[in-house]
Amino acid sequence: MVTAVIVQARLGSSRLPAKVLKPLGGATVLESVLNRCRRISGVDVVVCAVPNERESDAIAGIAGGTGATVFRGSPLDLLDRYFQAARAIGANLVMRVTSDCPLIDPDVCADVLALLRQTSADYACNNMPPLWPHGLDCDAFSFDWLAKAAAKADAPYDREHVTPWLRRNPEVHRVNLDGPGGGAERHRWTLDFPEDYAFFEALWQLLGDAAATVSTADLLGILAAHPEIVEINRHRIDERRLADTTAVAQLRVPYPAAVSRNS
Repeated sequence: MVTAVIVQARLGSSRLPAKVLKPLGGATVLESVLNRCRRISGVDVVVCAVPNERESDAIAGIAGGTGATVFRGSPLDLLDRYFQAARAIGANLVMRVTSDCPLIDPDVCADVLALLRQTSADYACNNMPPLWPHGLDCDAFSFDWLAKAAAKADAPYDREHVTPWLRRNPEVHRVNLDGPGGGAERHRWTLDFPEDYAFFEALWQLLGDAAATVSTADLLGILAAHPEIVEINRHRIDERRLADTTAVAQLRVPYPAAVSRNS
């Protein structure tokens, strides 16, 4: 049984070009994401899936330097890129993480994986509904269902975003790891705009090397004591994301999850 975390990464970004190569402390954003993914309990391999274009060479080089397996695939069909990457390494279970989330939490990811295994679900995530800070989103699914999505999904949006077909297909058994809520969901820890990068720069300046491993619980406490950092990108909060109730999991498990990562 091979469990893989596949991190999608590309150089192009209209709002913040080359955002995954921007520095945070002594590492790039991409290195920060991949290094955190390496700490997810229950994961056998970390893959960085990049477009098979020359401009992706810099990303591929950095990813390989972290020990991640680099896979090159379709520049536009991200669903196929995930499917081909998973098939190439013989993955049975796949976790999806995006490369613009340098605070992705290994413990939260591990709990989502454990939830998938212990409920025998087809798909598990932590944002149905979104009760975690934006930037901790992850989902996990079986290779078999990834293959079905790659074969059957035909809408451009489904091909570009990997999991929407799985999230709405009535045949897919979905489970969700609920977040703490209570305002935590209004934190923005994802990198898409210059203000987001300014937020991360301020956070890394405050925490130093500890920013690379700080936990979600500790970070929420730190930011409660430093509201001026939260304010940097508060106006970029995605209100549509918070209001989205179109996709509903059949089972919701509160956090801390009643799961064991060792099972």
